[in-house]
Amino acid sequence: MQPPQTPESLPPAGAESTVDAAAPVEAAPAPEVMPSLEDMLQAAELKAAEHHDAWLRAKAEGENIRRRAQEDIAKAGKFAAEKFAGEMLAVKDSLEAALANQNQEFETLKAGVELTLKQLNAAFERSSVAEINPLEEKFDPHKHQAISQVEADGEPNRVINVLQKGYALHDRILRPALVIVAKAKVSGGGTPAA
Repeated sequence: MQPPQTPESLPPAGAESTVDAAAPVEAAPAPEVMPSLEDMLQAAELKAAEHHDAWLRAKAEGENIRRRAQEDIAKAGKFAAEKFAGEMLAVKDSLEAALANQNQEFETLKAGVELTLKQLNAAFERSSVAEINPLEEKFDPHKHQAISQVEADGEPNRVINVLQKGYALHDRILRPALVIVAKAKVSGGGTPAA
């Protein structure tokens, strides 16, 4: 271990250092070279061109998707009834066959019409068209259209006569049922009976 150096033991200023000249000297790190403004501008222009190209491609793809979706919607609207119309062809054929046969008895004609009605009901069922026949049900203004009210025994505001059946497609009413609704009988005093 070397003794600590005192000011007297330090070499005077300006005197040669006793450092070994053969010892390796660490080189100072080289200063980083900044790219020129032209290089930076060229790199930025290339990046901007890449982004612009990607944006144009994304925009074109978005337009293609929108156009295809509009075409699909138009086709869906145009051909929505295709399946149902195909099923109606069998019903039409049956009716035409019944009318073409001139020498039919009433019972034969009736049996043919009943079979045709079964075909029609089956087509309705496959297409989710449901019949609304609300006889003796509570009047529902969303499904029924009241033509009149008639005094009747029993619970008021119930359907006592169906003049025309209604139809619904899934939960949407195609045609409300035309009905006559019961109202409470009025006693002699002009007030409804309790």
